[in-house]
Amino acid sequence: MKLKKHARQLRDKTQFHLFRLRSLFSKSEKFDCPVCSYHGPFMTLATVTGPRQHAKCPKCGARERHRLQYLAVNQILRGRNTAEQAMLHFAPEPFLKEFFSKKFGKYETADLMMDDVDHRVDMQSLPFADESYDFVFASCVLDFIPDDAKAIRELRRVLRPNGIAILPVSLACEKTIEYTEPNPVEAYQLRACGWDYFSRYQKCFSRVEELSSQTFPAENQTFIYEDRSQWPNKNCPQRSPMPGRRHPDVVPVCYV
Repeated sequence: MKLKKHARQLRDKTQFHLFRLRSLFSKSEKFDCPVCSYHGPFMTLATVTGPRQHAKCPKCGARERHRLQYLAVNQILRGRNTAEQAMLHFAPEPFLKEFFSKKFGKYETADLMMDDVDHRVDMQSLPFADESYDFVFASCVLDFIPDDAKAIRELRRVLRPNGIAILPVSLACEKTIEYTEPNPVEAYQLRACGWDYFSRYQKCFSRVEELSSQTFPAENQTFIYEDRSQWPNKNCPQRSPMPGRRHPDVVPVCYV
């Protein structure tokens, strides 16, 4: 296992240096990664919905939503004393684990399927007492939860007074589409979330603030460059076409 991890790290490091070398002679647009301070072109990602330009930081691997979330969290926590607060992080992203563990006095991770977490739990039925945490972060998790309304209520239940939940989803359409079963070509998501999805949070939280790609500097590149005009297609048969090739993303901040 350690040998495989070392080989993967060596491969990633080699790919980064090769990409960095090519970028020195490239006229590609250059950006700043707020996560690792890399400056240069971002990589294009090949996905089932087509290529996404300016998506991945070649140094730390942060994608558009990661950069947006990192910027949003820093803005929200600015001036907030978190040294004695408790945080619960669902489906923890590697580079955010390190960031959050240094920010909060008590940092715990959770997931239903992952092995290297503190709690193997179902978000629809959390085993924690009421008001156990000050801060909850779950990025692109509710897209996969069968009873997402119940999961949202559970997240609200375990938050203390003045607590915050950051619950981004993958925005892919104007109005949310509920699938009858997990969609295999969309990583088995149960829904394609639209701009209307955040109204579901308003039923449980006193206030929901939406921090979008337009909120932060353009040089950090937090937009989704994707051609959605070709929808519906075999991979996205229920989605409606969306004009444009540059789409904003959103970080919803839910206040108790």
